[in-house]
Amino acid sequence: MSKSPSLAAFFAVAFASIALAQQAPTVRIRGTIESVDGNLLGIKTREGSDVKVKMTDNVAVFAVVKTELSEIKEGSYIGVTAMPEPDGTQKAIAVHIFPENQRGAAEGFRPWDARANSTMTNATVAQTVKGTDGQNITLKYKDGEKKVVVPPDTPIVTFVATDKSDVKPGARLIIFGAAKKEDGSLEANRVNVGRDGITPPM
Repeated sequence: MSKSPSLAAFFAVAFASIALAQQAPTVRIRGTIESVDGNLLGIKTREGSDVKVKMTDNVAVFAVVKTELSEIKEGSYIGVTAMPEPDGTQKAIAVHIFPENQRGAAEGFRPWDARANSTMTNATVAQTVKGTDGQNITLKYKDGEKKVVVPPDTPIVTFVATDKSDVKPGARLIIFGAAKKEDGSLEANRVNVGRDGITPPM
């Protein structure tokens, strides 16, 4: 009987180890596609390094295309890349509008790596009002809300479902979460590619 707690502890650790093994760490990649060999992408990253990323057979490919600020309406689900202001608001440096079927994706507020100290807020537009410095948007997510100012020159983009024909050398891309395998290789089940020369701004 005295062995039961130890046995239980052993299985708890074993199951925790299995769970950790199943959740591969992910890497965010921004860069330019240099080569496409079947499902294998050669990418020159924003930082200047060369990486190889394998697309899964069922990879979801989205084109990042320009759109207008007027497309952001109350009820829209958007992502705002921003810089924090001294008064607690967020000043947008890029906005992406999610398609309706991606509502709720990565909802919330978090640090981001577009620039030093930048943030990302994925949330629903509760209110949008024209202000003196741009559009004032109130974003609401499950744990709170953020006030965002979107200056007139802010890049506004959206995602359009496409296929691998948009994945070609010279195109710029962002992979939000490439899975890092145990052997060090990278694999992506979603690729976002700028169309018509666009660099995904988020």
